[in-house]
Amino acid sequence: MRRSMMILAVYGGAFAQGLVVVSFPASGAVLKADHGLSDAQYGAIFLVQTVLAVVGSLLSGGLASRVGLARLARLALAAGVLAEALLAATPMLAPAPAYGVLLVAIGLAGLGFGLSSAPLNSYPRVLFPARREPALVALHTLIGAGFAVGPLLAGAAMHAGGWRAFPIALAIVAAALLALPLPAALDAEGPRSRRREPGPRASLAFWTLAATAVIYAFCEGTFGSWIVIYLQEERGVAPPSAALALSTFWAALVGGRLLVSLLVVRLSSRRIWVALPVLMLAACWLLPRAHDAASGILVFAFSGLACSAFFPLTVGFASDRFREHVAWVSSMLTGSLMLGSGVGSFALGALRTLTNLADLYRWSSVYALALLALVAITVLRSPAPKGETP
Repeated sequence: MRRSMMILAVYGGAFAQGLVVVSFPASGAVLKADHGLSDAQYGAIFLVQTVLAVVGSLLSGGLASRVGLARLARLALAAGVLAEALLAATPMLAPAPAYGVLLVAIGLAGLGFGLSSAPLNSYPRVLFPARREPALVALHTLIGAGFAVGPLLAGAAMHAGGWRAFPIALAIVAAALLALPLPAALDAEGPRSRRREPGPRASLAFWTLAATAVIYAFCEGTFGSWIVIYLQEERGVAPPSAALALSTFWAALVGGRLLVSLLVVRLSSRRIWVALPVLMLAACWLLPRAHDAASGILVFAFSGLACSAFFPLTVGFASDRFREHVAWVSSMLTGSLMLGSGVGSFALGALRTLTNLADLYRWSSVYALALLALVAITVLRSPAPKGETP
């Protein structure tokens, strides 16, 4: 019973973190209407979220060794609870203070997500030692499910005329998860482990994996961040169909993670890891061929499937390579992902002044090729775990 509660705490916490992060963009229409935010003000709140998510990720590994994974996981979730409580309170405030509270709220959401990277990526190995990779991919599937489900829940609350019920309910659920027990085994291993094995900071293999996470984030951000604008402005697709393509992208990404969590039980995770950049490369060449709603939905679904489990498999590979430093390594990779996602999305906007998105999607094949090269080099230089073929 206690182990079941621990599993619920870890995997429920992952789902809650996804919901908390997406609750702000999912509530964008309400926030802009209620507070009269300009496009610049609205965009700025996500810059705050990204910066603090990166900061939280970079701090997470070090804090895990100081306060323990369980305390850090609760601290990260508590930040999400407070973020949702503040979000729900903004309609009761005047526009000026409401915007300040909104910045604090979304900053807490980003910080909490970043801080959660070490415990959430470490606990699957403790709970499922014989099924580490599928357990880790399943956890990332639930984070992605939170991203996908959050807008639906927010939309349903708006349609019912009670949007505030969404952040309030989320705060209550996240607070309830705080009461559940968490594994403590890994907390006790940290100090002894670091003395046994040299740290990854001086390892070229680790920094290659960090570069892999950054470049992957370029791919994901290129595919996902501009879907609606590309289909509406360059292909003349109606807004509802363009929004459906965006939802399909994230649904395919989540579905792909679920599929891979089942496949890695029987297939080599390394082969899947190498195959995904090949699919991303194909996606880069297929995206410019989308000319209407149907083809747009289809190719963006393929793009989501291509991205799907790449990042969790990267974290899993790094965790196996640096088994005594899982918390630090996973938090640094999450920070790399968030950094690449922010930089990649903004860079694409700047480059769009020079050419169209269709060409930029085609040129993004450079990212996929670099990703394939890094993954191939990493796999060839690292021995396969016992019982697994390379």
